[in-house]
Amino acid sequence: MDIQTPDWVKHAVFYQIFPDRFARSKQPHKRLLYNAPWEDWQAMPTLQGYKGGDLWGIIEQLDYIQDLGINAIYFTPIFQSASNHRYHTHDYYQVDPLLGGNQAFQELLDAAHQRNIKVVLDGVFNHASRGLFFFHDILENGPHSPWVDWFKITDWPLAPYTGDLPANYEGWAGNRALPVFNHDNPEVREYIMEIGEYWLKFGIDGWRLDVPFEIKTPGFWQEFRQRIKAINPQAYIVGEVWGDSRQWLDGTQFDGVMNYLFTGPTIAFTAGSRVVLEQVETRDYQPYPPLFAAEYAVKIQKLLQLYPWEIQLTQLNLLASHDTARLLTIADGDKATVELATLLLLTFPGAPSIYYGDEVGLPGGLDPDSRRGFPAPADWNQEILHIHRQLITLRHQYPALRMGDYQVLFAQGELYIFSRTLETETLIIAVNAGTVSATANLDPDSLHSQPNNILYGSGEFQWHGGQLSLTVPPRCGCVSTLPTAKLGNDHHHHNY
Repeated sequence: MDIQTPDWVKHAVFYQIFPDRFARSKQPHKRLLYNAPWEDWQAMPTLQGYKGGDLWGIIEQLDYIQDLGINAIYFTPIFQSASNHRYHTHDYYQVDPLLGGNQAFQELLDAAHQRNIKVVLDGVFNHASRGLFFFHDILENGPHSPWVDWFKITDWPLAPYTGDLPANYEGWAGNRALPVFNHDNPEVREYIMEIGEYWLKFGIDGWRLDVPFEIKTPGFWQEFRQRIKAINPQAYIVGEVWGDSRQWLDGTQFDGVMNYLFTGPTIAFTAGSRVVLEQVETRDYQPYPPLFAAEYAVKIQKLLQLYPWEIQLTQLNLLASHDTARLLTIADGDKATVELATLLLLTFPGAPSIYYGDEVGLPGGLDPDSRRGFPAPADWNQEILHIHRQLITLRHQYPALRMGDYQVLFAQGELYIFSRTLETETLIIAVNAGTVSATANLDPDSLHSQPNNILYGSGEFQWHGGQLSLTVPPRCGCVSTLPTAKLGNDHHHHNY
């Protein structure tokens, strides 16, 4: 089957924004509730508190985002909701008035598009909230509501707010606040399809789908894809699936998933035994136990063989999200881990996604701590920011880092070396996760010519009588190019 994925995603560097926590507008007349009892911006976040970030504030920060080299934003939910994270949707047609409403979103979309920045929204289509009109009507009118069949109701009366009685309806993960839609009902299915279409027509560039594996109605996601792509064939559809996603990545459903199968091994290799166990224990993406280079290579090569190449190029690769602790905190404050993992992220096939604040060294443990307010410039880690700027620039500069074949050249001890090759361009990337200097002997025939300049980081190439070696200092990485002139044309496509 001929799999089509959106071309722009192959060249995208995403920035994930949690809207309540990124920026509060500096123009008070634009804010809905100017004197709202917001939580202190710098204080530790709480499960229920709002910090009052809004879309006007994000518009004011677009220069910063663009300057970082970002050309796509993924927003966690922005629709009206009675929760700071907005996964409890009240109205799928209204951007939350606290964020500035539909008007602020239209302005943000226009301003982003003027800068060639794409915008992807979070679609929570498996479940809604108790405040959604159709469920609220059932709470008011009981079995007489016309929308009884929109949800999975088992008995009466419903007990939406008290644990003393059975809920009598299905909530996501048993949570009464999140009534699950009955997707087998054609009206519900049509309702969700039309929401998907509405925002595409409004101008968004794609959907990130929350827990899409929970929707088991046959043909649901196939229809969603057809209807979205009919409006914009270049729209991005990315699912939140944490594990093996082959059943959704067959070319008829999603263009990619949040690639936690990259995240886990990459943290396990770069952080090693520094991982703070209580920050990862409850998570199923396995950033622990530590991996040596050879084990990391096996996992990465297996991942690269799991899906078709067109899909690999439109995966959403990440080191952290609003659902995980931040890497700096997982690695016990170790900056080298952040640098090495970010190097691997920005040289991997698929679109890298940077979780807001990671680029300035914002720490954060498990939710809600991973959702802190974006720090003031005085609190930025300039070294981590510089690393991000350099690596994002490099990715934009070299098409091989985005589209090129991925080949492991060396993986022993804690030294991992691979190449990315596109036509006549080859880049060599090396990461030494160990605490002592490491040297690899590379087969010069596989390289065709001598690596010349180091574009990033530190490493040293040497020739010893026809044998090429690369030495990388402890806890360091590097990116270097091969001169193109002498390169042969015997590179096999998709040579993992």
